[in-house]
Amino acid sequence: MLTVTGLWFDHERTPVGLDHTPVFGWQLEGNCRNIRQTQYRLQVALTPDFAALLYDETCETGNSTAVHAAGLTLQSLQKYYARVQVWADTAAGPQQTLWSEPAVFITALLDPATEWKAEFVSAESPETCRESSAGTMVRGAFTVKPGLRAAYACTTALGLYNVYLNGQKVSTDEMTPGWTSYNRRLLYQTYEVTAMLHPGLNMAGAMLGAGWYKGVMGLTRSRNNYGDTTAFAMQLTLVYADGTRETVNTGPAWQGTKAPVIFSEIYHGEAYDAALELPHWAECETPENTPAGRWHAVHTVPYPAAKLAAQAAGKVCVQQRIPAQRVFTAPDGSTVVDFGQNMAGRVEITVQGTAGQVAELRCFEELDADGNPYLANLRKARTTMQYTFARSQTVTWQPQFTYMGFRYALVVQWPGKPEPANFTACVLHSAMQSAGEFTCSEPLVNQLNHNILWGLKSNFLDVPTDCPQRDERLGWTGDAQIFCETACWLADTWTFYSKWLKDLAVDQLPDGGVANVVPNIEETHTEANWLMKNCPYGASGWGDAATVIPWVLYQMYGDDTILRSQYPSMKRWVDFMRANTQNGLFDFKMQLGDWVALDAEPGSYFGATPTALTSQAYYALSAQLLALAAEVLGNRQDAELYAGVHRQAAQDFAANFFTLDGAMTAQTQTAHILALRFGLTPQKWKQKTIQRLLELLEQQNGHLVTGFLGTPYFCAALSQNGCWQQAYDLMLKKDYPGWLYQVLQGATTVWEHWDGRRPDGTMWSAGMNSFNHYAYGAVGAWLYGECAGIGQQPGTAGFCAARLAPRPGGGLRWAQAWHQTPFGRYALQWQVDDGKITVTAAIPPNAAAKICLEPGAKLLETDGLTFAEQNGCPTAQVGSGQYRVSYTMEQ
Repeated sequence: MLTVTGLWFDHERTPVGLDHTPVFGWQLEGNCRNIRQTQYRLQVALTPDFAALLYDETCETGNSTAVHAAGLTLQSLQKYYARVQVWADTAAGPQQTLWSEPAVFITALLDPATEWKAEFVSAESPETCRESSAGTMVRGAFTVKPGLRAAYACTTALGLYNVYLNGQKVSTDEMTPGWTSYNRRLLYQTYEVTAMLHPGLNMAGAMLGAGWYKGVMGLTRSRNNYGDTTAFAMQLTLVYADGTRETVNTGPAWQGTKAPVIFSEIYHGEAYDAALELPHWAECETPENTPAGRWHAVHTVPYPAAKLAAQAAGKVCVQQRIPAQRVFTAPDGSTVVDFGQNMAGRVEITVQGTAGQVAELRCFEELDADGNPYLANLRKARTTMQYTFARSQTVTWQPQFTYMGFRYALVVQWPGKPEPANFTACVLHSAMQSAGEFTCSEPLVNQLNHNILWGLKSNFLDVPTDCPQRDERLGWTGDAQIFCETACWLADTWTFYSKWLKDLAVDQLPDGGVANVVPNIEETHTEANWLMKNCPYGASGWGDAATVIPWVLYQMYGDDTILRSQYPSMKRWVDFMRANTQNGLFDFKMQLGDWVALDAEPGSYFGATPTALTSQAYYALSAQLLALAAEVLGNRQDAELYAGVHRQAAQDFAANFFTLDGAMTAQTQTAHILALRFGLTPQKWKQKTIQRLLELLEQQNGHLVTGFLGTPYFCAALSQNGCWQQAYDLMLKKDYPGWLYQVLQGATTVWEHWDGRRPDGTMWSAGMNSFNHYAYGAVGAWLYGECAGIGQQPGTAGFCAARLAPRPGGGLRWAQAWHQTPFGRYALQWQVDDGKITVTAAIPPNAAAKICLEPGAKLLETDGLTFAEQNGCPTAQVGSGQYRVSYTMEQ
């Protein structure tokens, strides 16, 4: 039976707070092959019985993943119901589904510039706020009339906030409103709160912390980067049964006071003094929660409503809880809690104490060679959480307005004897659905895939950070760019990246240059840091996040809305590069190049590959991607223009970085990798370039010496040029430097440096030695796309037409992967057994694929498929369904 599953809106199942008409999509399920949608009927209504229809459209089309409901008009703060019915051709004949289960989305304010009326209120003292990182609380009472039908709270803050209604926390969201370029764009969250209100007097309250807004942040460790006063705003819309609406807004009538959070910052942690607690403070006033002199008037803080933007999904929350594995005494006598996994988040403690006693932990990542806490790589970050008791009691507590990167926690103070049951790690990251899994017969590779996934989880906390532990945690554009494809294989990152790319665009410099970190918290004080002073923005490989990430999202999800929204930003970046060429080569200030490559001079972060070469390679790539985006969007004039820019950039690359006899002027692995991977090698010199890359690899005994720009593409540059054995050998290297070396060293995430921990237990320089840095995990895309073999046919996007090309090798007995696409789940497995290779594949409904076997495959079982040779490979065109074929290799 054919059914519709998974109706979504802007790639989210139940978004709350959409400020535009979403893109619709759905998936199909059926028990036969070759399912192809031919027609759909989509309805949108105000009620779940669909009696009050707003939209009812039937279309003859196969499109099921990026449907635009032309003519659908939405209203602010309204719940909508949608359903779809599908007709399809199948191997069993035409079929028709029943209506899908109703799916729901809720709108935000569609035009906050005119609709937002709430003021931002603060309890901070204007005299002391600039140096204070203490928390505050604000509250306000309001009346609800009988007959309430619905209520929607739009909330945000300058700083971090938790919002309460009648004493109940409104949501499980954490670290709201997230981190954006606050002076240009501030997100607000929308919540349906009908069930939390009652007729009569009600109370709203919020607790605030300094967060990214005003706490110490950035490489320069500056305070008050966006402002010096935290403030909260809420616009609560009450909808009554008779259709009338009224709003309750924050304003001067609200009250404020200090919070029990006496200190909270992103880098340094949080301190909580229970003596300052006010029981039931966010409930209606009582003598207990309103002691004399405690509450005072708030003051308002101006913020332009036009800069507010709705956030409908992808918010940070506790995604996982991990109990402590052990509590042990280190050789230096310190007490340490071990959670067994490096992560980002907080520690929840359950502890008994008496008045004045303190429970204090310091979170950290690694043990040193002697088994003692290794704190040096935290640099200036204190990463401390502290709870002070007000009376004898047992409490369960965790910080509210900070997070740490850690596997371990050092017990600094503790009432009594700490036990594992006292500690639970709360993993924090942005909400993302799992999108894939890779496993094979080599457990070390499986652990590597685990480590890559946990690198994503640890660094996708509202922005794609470089690391979660030290006094940095910035949205480095280069790290995000090289990892984005891998991220899409692992998780549904559409919402996460879409949000961050908007900040990349608003932070773009007037000349089109892209900041090195987004949000660009360093823009007003780059002189205080040597790196930012010499390379304030416009770094190739970093700024190219503006073009690479939108294109990767389009390729992985097949939705061109990301190209439409980011196209002006993409174009401005490429035009910036065009405007900064000298003799045909992109040249702008200091470039970072193949950052922290192992072929760098001793003591240097800069790899041996000339930055002129890496810059030109990325200039060519960005011009090419912009031309392709223009083509997708139907902009023929731009497509032709930037295709020409790409051709010229490629010609200039060849003229400057190849000699007359076809040798590359830079004899480094990264130079050859980029030339091959970006299609910049003249065809007549391609085999010579491939051979030289193999020689450079052999000179290092099969090891890589690449950095940030070369490493992500190394295995692909080999396998896509026929060097499968060398690609597998590189991946499977177990000694230093290599991916599996870290695994054998006990890593549970990917490291910043290949030798973050050396074989003798000593560490790389503490000044830059993160053990949770996802960048080198970019090889994960190779595991899914090349080793397992799940790919796409040229000229397609969103996996509407996959290319399933398993390539057994490396001594692996089997490998398998699945990936959740907009159409549903693709799965591919290959297994080698006594010379017989068996491939099983699953293609979701409404999609198609080519199964491309190895050159020289001699078919044994075909499962009814017809194979013909294409480009030297036995290839079968298939529709949706499950398939199993087997073959042997010709000798």
